[in-house]
Amino acid sequence: MTQPDLYTNQYVLSGTVCKTPKFSQSPAGIPHCTFVLEHKSMQVEAELNRNSYVRLSVVASGAQLQNQTQHLYVGQAIQVRGFLNRHENRNGLSQLVLHAQHIERIN
Repeated sequence: MTQPDLYTNQYVLSGTVCKTPKFSQSPAGIPHCTFVLEHKSMQVEAELNRNSYVRLSVVASGAQLQNQTQHLYVGQAIQVRGFLNRHENRNGLSQLVLHAQHIERIN
């Protein structure tokens, strides 16, 4: 049994939208938006500079996120806050997906 007070799953990633957002609706009527976020930065690890490059699928679900996803476009800089979850595709391959809880445009 998981104890919520001991475990957290919060993730923040900024970058640019690199694949056209896809919109869908679940059978229960919940709106979904999926897109890929690309992040590039220089990080310090063991006192050395290291290039960091991440491409991560993002899922934004629910009416409250519709306003934040309606006008997303490829090349747009955003910051996404949410939690990581494992998704399995039809071939049985798993990947980490960021489930957005807040999306903010970066100027």
